[in-house]
Amino acid sequence: MLYLVIKALISGTIVAAVSEISKRYPGFGGLVASLPLVSVLGMVWLWRDKPDVENMALHSSGTFWFVLPSLPMFLVIPALLRRGLPFWGALGAGSALTVCLYLVMVWIGPRLGLKL
Repeated sequence: MLYLVIKALISGTIVAAVSEISKRYPGFGGLVASLPLVSVLGMVWLWRDKPDVENMALHSSGTFWFVLPSLPMFLVIPALLRRGLPFWGALGAGSALTVCLYLVMVWIGPRLGLKL
């Protein structure tokens, strides 16, 4: 249980740090947010819990393929905000697009030979 709390505290600290950095330096906050910190931490935690090479390889490649459908969200949200859509609407639309693209990836990925 303590291990889970430590993982949550470290991971949560990163999210809080991105938020605080972005208040003062939005561009730098975006840079820090774009770093694969969550992915790297996830791999560290996974390796510590289950040091299996094939499992890690599948996790890492799955992460890559699921990053791709999330990228358009980061173009849609600012475009909608600049067109006057309120933040929550833009975030909702960007998130809905991402969910749709994830579903497309889950459907098409195995047909392309991807193990997701």
